[in-house]
Amino acid sequence: MAIESIQGVSPFMKTNAIDNSKKVSPSEAQENFASTLKNSINELNKLETESTQMTDKMIRGEDVDLHQVLIASQKANVSMQFAMEVRNKVVEAYQEIMRMQM
Repeated sequence: MAIESIQGVSPFMKTNAIDNSKKVSPSEAQENFASTLKNSINELNKLETESTQMTDKMIRGEDVDLHQVLIASQKANVSMQFAMEVRNKVVEAYQEIMRMQM
């Protein structure tokens, strides 16, 4: 079995994910932000719903593995904590912008 070496990473390498030449209008940026935010909230809601459903199944005595219930619960918990931290950072950034002198 051949083991391939890890290629070095240079801070000057151009990434394919970032395209600085593309200009985005403010309305497009607003739409992109809104859709990203909506998708993130929907994903968080899906994880919370899945966790609740699995917990309810376990309480009713249905055939559900305990570790699957705990994994779903932890996924929902970590996702909620992440969302709250992002919200806190956005609020801090907004407050900092509002304190700026023009």
